[in-house]
Amino acid sequence: MREDVWNPCAADLADCDGYLICMYDAMKRPWDTIRLKARLRARRIPLLGWNRDAPWNKGAKRRRLWWFRRFRMLDIYATHSLQGADEFACEYFYLPNAAWTGAYNLAGRTLAELRGPAFYRYDVSFVGNLNAAKYPEFFRRAEFFNALEQRLAPLGIRTCFRQGLGMPVAEQVEIIQRSRININFGAACDDGPEKSWGLPERCYGVPACGGFLLSDYRRHASNDFVPGLEWASFDNLDDCVGKVRFYLSHFDESRRMAERAYDRVMREHTYTHRAQRLIDTACDWRARHAR
Repeated sequence: MREDVWNPCAADLADCDGYLICMYDAMKRPWDTIRLKARLRARRIPLLGWNRDAPWNKGAKRRRLWWFRRFRMLDIYATHSLQGADEFACEYFYLPNAAWTGAYNLAGRTLAELRGPAFYRYDVSFVGNLNAAKYPEFFRRAEFFNALEQRLAPLGIRTCFRQGLGMPVAEQVEIIQRSRININFGAACDDGPEKSWGLPERCYGVPACGGFLLSDYRRHASNDFVPGLEWASFDNLDDCVGKVRFYLSHFDESRRMAERAYDRVMREHTYTHRAQRLIDTACDWRARHAR
């Protein structure tokens, strides 16, 4: 598998099963993309793109998106949200985000250590981008956590809602593991007329650290986790407050769910798994087109 080499030599292509490109770079370099596609087609090598910003592709110019759709430059389109997936390639499949386990992991602790209620410093936490002034796409997120804090504080519930930009990973993991409930709400890819179906990385990274995750509704969640056993979600602010109160009073149940989610992530949702899926898909494409 080759990635983002725009002028590959013959040796690069000799044993290549698939060619993975950054979609945004490809949209900025239309002629390079066309030339690359022609060379790959001559050798029956599929051109793949993995889109983790679907469906609204924040930051991509409309004319470039139009060009990329119009000429179907990709042979295979992989995406964390299947909204509009058929616009980019004849073949497409769901390839979600995953846990970056090199950074987000148990960090020397065990799941057994996280079963003791006295271990926890916070009841509810969130670490992520809350700077709506600089990043308008996170306005709804910042507004939500401000409202949530106002609802939880009178109940004596300890919160830790922190700006994640620039925070060392070790400090992020410490907050995740010291929090009984880790909230997920909003993502940059939600900034459009409809919310993205896809799950942000946090939805895999929190379980990889052993943390319990309570997420806003995500349509693709049932593709990756078993709702009620490995996945807990809420529909709106009132529902979130209710679920927070429920899981704080049912600590053992939340820990069982967190451990099942951890096992599922380690078994199926790391970036090693995603890379293998890309390789298998490319090899299958080559086998079919060779015939």
